[in-house]
Amino acid sequence: MKTLIKNISSLIGILPPDVKCKRGEEMSLVESLENAWLLIEGDHIDSFGTGGCPPSDKVIDAAGGMVMPSFCDSHTHIVYAGSREGEFLDKINGLSYEEIARRGGGILNSSDLLKSTDEDELFAQALGRLDEVLAKGTGALEIKSGYGLSTEGEIKSLRVIKRLKESRSAVIKSTFLGAHAVGRGYCKSDYVRLVCEEMMPLAEGLADFVDVFCDEGFFTPEDTAAILESGARHGLRPKIHANELAVSGGVQVGVRFDAVSVDHLERTGQAEIEALLESRTMPVMLPGASFFLGMPYGKAKDFIAAGLPVALASDYNPGSSPSGDMRFVMALGCIKMRLTPAQAFNAVTINGACAMDAADVAGSITPGKKANLLITRPGVTLTGIPYNYTTPVVALKLLGGRILQ
Repeated sequence: MKTLIKNISSLIGILPPDVKCKRGEEMSLVESLENAWLLIEGDHIDSFGTGGCPPSDKVIDAAGGMVMPSFCDSHTHIVYAGSREGEFLDKINGLSYEEIARRGGGILNSSDLLKSTDEDELFAQALGRLDEVLAKGTGALEIKSGYGLSTEGEIKSLRVIKRLKESRSAVIKSTFLGAHAVGRGYCKSDYVRLVCEEMMPLAEGLADFVDVFCDEGFFTPEDTAAILESGARHGLRPKIHANELAVSGGVQVGVRFDAVSVDHLERTGQAEIEALLESRTMPVMLPGASFFLGMPYGKAKDFIAAGLPVALASDYNPGSSPSGDMRFVMALGCIKMRLTPAQAFNAVTINGACAMDAADVAGSITPGKKANLLITRPGVTLTGIPYNYTTPVVALKLLGGRILQ
């Protein structure tokens, strides 16, 4: 089955297959082709060009709209039960994220809710959130466990992510985050041992990555190293929560273990930049959490000026970033982090794909990649996407070459 998209005003995000991310000055460039067509074969991009259109079985008329790769969201927590709206009121009344956690709330509240929710109901709630983010233009995403905080709860969550992968044609990666917080009733050393010795072997085959919340009040670099060593024995590459609440050493331990990404990075300095310059690790910043919690925004401009790549992700979760709208993330990158639209675009497409080891199938207009695409309304420009950040600009969304209804 060949599907042709014709009358494209601008085809943006074009990359050769050997480019897996953009770093430094490269992030200011967005390769494009004007007055173009794009051919899809099956569920993958076949070719693109200008001039005469090739034969096809089906035609989609872009009607002068722009065509771009779907958003790639490399950090989400959409497998959770219920809501934490009560904590939203606590935040309004002045309590910090750390204060809520110390009172036994936060992640532990979500753990209690997940424990009392059966797997089918948990899947139904998570599928609703997945469909929500797909409808907002995401075509590839990473999904973490982390609200189980027990062997039964964590493996239940990973089974739900597996079912999500099988239910939709988006590119989905799975992360085991048993070390999101210390489960109720455990001292930290015993809980780290439980994660390493009991949960990790069961996570093998269900998860692509292992993650640890390496930060003040949660897990130390030493705890993190023990968990990552266990993950390596079970074939799980690291993705690290680091430097959200303090300069925690999480970036350095992530680099030491060749993490795919280190995420959050609200609090970093020159030492973190220098560590990352010697690595293959993608820095991922989560402006939605900064927005919702009133925290500092990551220093993306400093990272880019140093020659590093930067990805932006949503951190969609019930406590610190209850939104998976990657267009809003792109807008925050521009408005609050002072990224140019081109830099923000690369941060939410190709670099987001790289941050979940999916740049071979997502994140750019490249023959052979999955045809997860956005077609805008006529007259929309790259700058207009973050500038008009609540105006509907997307006319059609394609997942695997099929129009998402």
